[in-house]
Amino acid sequence: MAEIKADPFPFRLDRGAVALIVIDMQRDFTEEGGFGASLGNDVTCVAKIVPDVRRLIEGFRAAGLPVIHTMECHRPDLSDLPRAKRERGNPRLRIGDEGPMGRILIAGEAGTAILPELAPVDGETVIEKPGKGAFHATPLDDILKERRIAQLVFAGVTTEVCVQTTMREANDRGYECLLVEEATASYFPEFKAATLAMVRAQGAIVGWTAHLADVLRGIAHA
Repeated sequence: MAEIKADPFPFRLDRGAVALIVIDMQRDFTEEGGFGASLGNDVTCVAKIVPDVRRLIEGFRAAGLPVIHTMECHRPDLSDLPRAKRERGNPRLRIGDEGPMGRILIAGEAGTAILPELAPVDGETVIEKPGKGAFHATPLDDILKERRIAQLVFAGVTTEVCVQTTMREANDRGYECLLVEEATASYFPEFKAATLAMVRAQGAIVGWTAHLADVLRGIAHA
């Protein structure tokens, strides 16, 4: 066991049972012309974490630890898209509509792709998820159990929606969860701050938070 400096107390890392989950680092959420921008958001707020997410991914790869990527996307016929989700909010472009990078959040479209600088390499798992949480309607839990993964380190966007939802799903399933502060972001900085406080409240009721440098140091010495 190695300890990672974390809040609210050190995270005891089990090298043989940990994986990195990178949530939805897709063009549709980080670039102009994508779904995030169509909702009126400033995508630079989330795009700025790309270098730190890349450092985290590279650290896990260098340590020989598994990296799992998620992509929020739907079938071309929209059969897995609830009406309530498609109609939510007031975006310029709704899920399934044709946008500058193809149909919004549809599997196989250019905008749905993970950013090239964070792209999965051979052997890394990619989970296509129709919901905010990565466990809903996906094989993620089965994959983790098959690999005897019990601890999850999280990065990605957005902190308060897909990242937090997946952390809470994981927590309910018995996984220990750690969120890397510099490697997650929201379109609303105050939402990120509130989420970090919520997940580590009451003795890590949902999980731990830690700084990137401490996580990289911990996995390198595990």
